[in-house]
Amino acid sequence: MKKILKDIKESLAVLSIPEKAAFFPKFFKTGKGEYGEGDLFLGVKVPDQRAVAKEFYAKISLEELGELLSSPYHEHRLTALIMLIHKFEKTKEPAIKEELINFYLKNLDFVNNWDLVDTSCYKILGRYAFENQKESLLRDLAASDKMWYKRVAVVGTMHYVKKGSFELTKEFVTQNLYHPHDLMHKANGWLLREMGNKNEAELISYLNQYYKEMPRTCLRYAIEKLDEDLRQDYLKGRI
Repeated sequence: MKKILKDIKESLAVLSIPEKAAFFPKFFKTGKGEYGEGDLFLGVKVPDQRAVAKEFYAKISLEELGELLSSPYHEHRLTALIMLIHKFEKTKEPAIKEELINFYLKNLDFVNNWDLVDTSCYKILGRYAFENQKESLLRDLAASDKMWYKRVAVVGTMHYVKKGSFELTKEFVTQNLYHPHDLMHKANGWLLREMGNKNEAELISYLNQYYKEMPRTCLRYAIEKLDEDLRQDYLKGRI
């Protein structure tokens, strides 16, 4: 094993909590979480992973980062993505940013559970697409048959939402209203909720058009931050 990878994995191993590692698979495999069926856990807390990522991100190559990202351990993959975010945020060179985006897309199959998607996607891919007017990157993923890729496309629009641009989010959510997987509905509702945080009138306008077609999970997340009376009106199916 290359020395830097060995140092990273040893740093995470020192921080791991055996009791927590034993608990994680039981928790997530009973359907209480959103992690992949095959994930292994060290039991390292996210703040600890961020500290390790901050120490090593400038030293690690993309080849080494790819090896860490392909690990079966969730904490290894999340740490790799946090390092990738640091690399992306610290560079000012367009060519390097494009290289990092291509690396992210090439390794997208390893960004294979909700936590990894939510941690990395809009901070890397969404930001790049927004700043470089490359919505086609997200549209191509949204058109994929893979749910993970659709999820990446939806979450990628978070950067658009943060900048006050909602059309792409609404487009992707509308496309996926009838998706068969409930976790996709959760993603759609989460994005709509964030849209409402930025502009409640925009969310209400969208809900008035589509709320009757929304799966309950999507609607529940979308209206979570609205006033209680309005939430109840939507849930009961009357405005």
